[in-house]
Amino acid sequence: MSGDKKPLAVALFSGGLDSVLAVRLILDQGIQVIGMNFSGGYCPDPREKKGAVERTAEQLGIELVRLPIDQEFIELVKAPRYGRGRNMNPCIDCHILMVKRAWESGQKHGAEFIVTGEVLGQRPMSQNKQGLMLVAKRSGAEGKLLRPLSAKLLEPTEPEKTGLVDRGKFLDIQGRTRRRQLELAERYGITDFPTPAGGCLLTDRNFARRMREALERGEDSVEMVELLRFGRHFRLDSGTKVIVGRNKSENEELRQRTPAGSVVIDGTHLPGPVGLLIPDRKDDRMMAARLCGRYSDQRNESKVKLKVGDDELEVEPASPEETAQLVIE
Repeated sequence: MSGDKKPLAVALFSGGLDSVLAVRLILDQGIQVIGMNFSGGYCPDPREKKGAVERTAEQLGIELVRLPIDQEFIELVKAPRYGRGRNMNPCIDCHILMVKRAWESGQKHGAEFIVTGEVLGQRPMSQNKQGLMLVAKRSGAEGKLLRPLSAKLLEPTEPEKTGLVDRGKFLDIQGRTRRRQLELAERYGITDFPTPAGGCLLTDRNFARRMREALERGEDSVEMVELLRFGRHFRLDSGTKVIVGRNKSENEELRQRTPAGSVVIDGTHLPGPVGLLIPDRKDDRMMAARLCGRYSDQRNESKVKLKVGDDELEVEPASPEETAQLVIE
């Protein structure tokens, strides 16, 4: 490499402690790093938590590139080749695709290798030695995928073999305890980081239940998957879905996320929630409005008026028994 230009690596960067430490270990060796962060779909959406990952990247002094959870990721959730974890999380399949996408993007930037914060044995399903080798091979990054936190326990990668990085400065962490990571964080002065596995909603039991039900109904677009994180979800007898906001923030999100063919139900004047009927069916508007009425401040009134699209409906709020029958658990 000519001049004094630093070698470049890309890193899967969630902003969690392991990814932060992995990046620090690479930066300490004089390597420039670009962080690759996956967002949307079943991962955190930058529209909801603006600044969290960006702030961490800025503190490290690295560039951050956002990559989307797109339809290909949803398809592998539906039929993972390598199985799922406890809920709907196809960890190995998902990680293969993330590394593949990040490495492809990194090569366009001129990166010489890719870094992850994986720790041998931390997650029995996906971070055993066989799983780590499988991810490297299937992602197309074999020999280029470096895991600094457990590097001394794994086969040397090309940047280690060629002397681009000093293998002796990497670590031999393994297992589920995070004692050594916390000690390293204290040494680096890192205090602000999320809990482990806090990013993937597929590991959350309630989200996974909604996801499973939605996929069974053919609601498998990224747009519909992202809606699973908001509000109370109901399935009407016709098969249509009603989503009812639980607070002001969710009401605003639902207004902004209206799939084609859906209709907005507005009860904020009651005061009450915003709802979505997906898809909009005239025969279902009454029940959808009743569900929204149930969660308004006028739930005990005999009649309430709500705006459904361009129309106004006067309805009786749904009973607790009706909502219990229709709610997607």
